[in-house]
Amino acid sequence: MLVEFGKANIVDKARQQPDKVRMVVDKIKTDGLLPTIEAVRSKLDQPLPMGYCNVGVILEVGAGVTGLSKGDRVVSNGKHAEVVCVPKNLCAKIPDTVDDQAAAFTVIGAIALQGIRLAQPSLGETFVVTGLGLVGLMTVQLLRAHGCRVLGIDFDPQKLALARKFFAETVELARNDDPVAAAMAFSRGRGVDGVLITASTKSNEPMHQAALMCRKRGRIVLVGVTGLELSRADFYEKELSFQVSCSYGPGRYDSLYEDGGQDYPFGFVRWTEQRNFEAVLDMLADGRLDVHSLISHRFALDQATNAYELVGGGGASLGILLHYTNAAENPGSGLLQRTIQFAAPGPDEKLSTRNTVIGFIGSGNYATQVLIPAFKRTPAKLKSVASSTGVSGVHAGKKYGFEETTTDSDTLLSDPAINTVVITTRHDSHARFVIQALNAGKHVFVEKPLALNRDELHKIEDVYAGLATGHSAPLLMVGFNRRFAPQVQKIKYLLAGMREPKSFIMTVNAGAIPSVHWTQDKSVGGGRIIGEGCHFIDLLRFLAGSPIASVQVTAVGESPATAIRDDKVSFTLAFSDGSFGTVHYLANGHKSFPKERLEIFCAGRILQLDNFRKLRGYGWPGFTKMNLWRQDKGNAACAAVFVEAVTEGRQSPIPFEELAEVTRVSFDIVDLIS
Repeated sequence: MLVEFGKANIVDKARQQPDKVRMVVDKIKTDGLLPTIEAVRSKLDQPLPMGYCNVGVILEVGAGVTGLSKGDRVVSNGKHAEVVCVPKNLCAKIPDTVDDQAAAFTVIGAIALQGIRLAQPSLGETFVVTGLGLVGLMTVQLLRAHGCRVLGIDFDPQKLALARKFFAETVELARNDDPVAAAMAFSRGRGVDGVLITASTKSNEPMHQAALMCRKRGRIVLVGVTGLELSRADFYEKELSFQVSCSYGPGRYDSLYEDGGQDYPFGFVRWTEQRNFEAVLDMLADGRLDVHSLISHRFALDQATNAYELVGGGGASLGILLHYTNAAENPGSGLLQRTIQFAAPGPDEKLSTRNTVIGFIGSGNYATQVLIPAFKRTPAKLKSVASSTGVSGVHAGKKYGFEETTTDSDTLLSDPAINTVVITTRHDSHARFVIQALNAGKHVFVEKPLALNRDELHKIEDVYAGLATGHSAPLLMVGFNRRFAPQVQKIKYLLAGMREPKSFIMTVNAGAIPSVHWTQDKSVGGGRIIGEGCHFIDLLRFLAGSPIASVQVTAVGESPATAIRDDKVSFTLAFSDGSFGTVHYLANGHKSFPKERLEIFCAGRILQLDNFRKLRGYGWPGFTKMNLWRQDKGNAACAAVFVEAVTEGRQSPIPFEELAEVTRVSFDIVDLIS
């Protein structure tokens, strides 16, 4: 599916994802055409790591992991890579009697097993399996192990022959055999007890045929992909049950289970993803599941491209094994850190304050879509980009002309050729990397927030205070880009002549983010106010030009529908000069409404900034409007002034005292909400 999607042109991609098309249309309405086109192109340009079935040897075990040890052979749903990092609930230890090649089929087997569990077969029942690919042929064997009689349906004579080897009866669609008539004969005229559809087709026919094959109150489970235009009569008259199977079983797509390692109680959820893995491994160990017969090809890692071409239609295939060497065969080597050179580095040159050489730590969506392109447009040299997984780092390195990519951030931080570090990782690592980079003598640009809690902020303040006493202290700046947007700079210019206090009203249509998303996790993302709301605290602080004296907060009331409150909040900042600003940060609006709107009242005049595209003035002599062809939130200008400050040896564009003040106020707001 991914190979075919990757080969499709943009029109075909749109047809395959109509929900994404609606999102694009909404973004055009709020952000404009050109920014939307750029965002779509950047998203489609990102590589997707392939694979979800592997076997390996544990190199290291993370904190809190029990039951698994270094050197254990395990299966996991990790990607096709020499070294993968997988959560503990998504791997299982391999019995000694199961070889690596057989164990590699475990995750696929769990998909088949979960579909069977939903169908609830019992000894002696009759089942049809439609589609005899890898999942289908494993489904046949597992149903046989349950004591069921099985009828397999497919077009491919070779796959049908394999199904017969596994003691199933078959129907060959290529010969125009009637599958419904065959199923009725197979069930002695009563109708089969259930149908598992493991085919991949856009046709509705498999669903229609399944309904006709079933007895009254039969069960149909969709494991694969088919058209779903169902006939009510087909299901109504027989009171059929229909269910879609979700991958490997309970726990799938639950971040607390998969990423957080929180298992479901055994007494209440007998079969989770991991326990389904274990059940398949037990079947392999007992010899009741034959997967060696399903292996059609084997490739070495350096021939993986040929394997994907085969999957994408280059010939007939079934089970394709990729064989890896190095770390998996030498578990004593420890975790591998890799650095890939893209271009030969230039001759060694003595760094000066006029030579800005940048290393990026982090290459996620925001980095590759916004920040790296912004820094690419500056005179700075992009030397190294570090990523934890490797895939995004390689993509960013090749696309934007970095000299190298690495998975070892410590190497980047210790590189004497790099004098400036840009940090774009998840929020919980910002403070740690900032401190490491400052102590290494690097200038630092960190994407917001600066820190997640007061303790982290105190540590940064202590380190910075110690360095600030030196003559060549490194610069520290947070990516508060909105203050550098051209329309905000115009507002600042217009307000410069105003001596009386100002009133600001900032409305942020933030949009809902699921509670399980990492940004909502207080320990990882810090929540919406610390993680994003700080942007608007800084914006008002910049425009007021005066320290924040106090803050008041009103949050939405507690109810089952508002489990998260800090993304539906209004806070008012009082400034030392008598100005005040209110930020309505709301995640319960509609996405067709502009995301950000700022209104400023001062001296009988009004300024209105709408989504960083349209600026209007009311009552301003000589100024009525400043509209842009495209949205500009100041990202490019923010990167440019930072690089210029580093190059020219000037002070940071945002004083450190303001960075700390804005960060501290974000903590105050969260404290007042709770």
